[in-house]
Amino acid sequence: MKQRVAAYAVVVDSGRVLLPHWVEGGRSGWTLPGGGIDPGEDPADAAVREVLEETGYDVELDGLLGIDSIVVPPEMRLDPRDGPLHGLRIVYRAHVVGGELRDEVDGSTDTAAWFDLADLAALDRVELVDIALRMAGFAVPDDDGRTAGAQGLLTLARRAGDADAQASSEP
Repeated sequence: MKQRVAAYAVVVDSGRVLLPHWVEGGRSGWTLPGGGIDPGEDPADAAVREVLEETGYDVELDGLLGIDSIVVPPEMRLDPRDGPLHGLRIVYRAHVVGGELRDEVDGSTDTAAWFDLADLAALDRVELVDIALRMAGFAVPDDDGRTAGAQGLLTLARRAGDADAQASSEP
């Protein structure tokens, strides 16, 4: 099984969250700014670098929110022949200290924007957005407009894709 370690940032200002729009292999969705850690790169440095690359903003990290672990089955991968993927997603809280909003050029995202937290239910977003916002203590609206608060973070951080693994992650 291949493994991918990535670093992301939750950037919230005045009730708005910063999200780039991911587009790859015919799939897309709003996501957190972040991405893969280069060999030898510190995860915190990777999060800062990725926010700049994908949004144009310089950020300062305010702390580690958590680590999310996910196993992506082959049929959910861009190329199922690649087999399952174990993703470790390191999530930080950050705030903007400079730069200007801009779109990434020649990357995995095509635009970036600020969204009111209350409007997230209407967005086509990847699940990491909700997981990370819950880690940060924000209530996240579901598709019906109901909100779920920051609860069950230990189980969120140890998902493995099947019922046995989820049951074993209970505290």
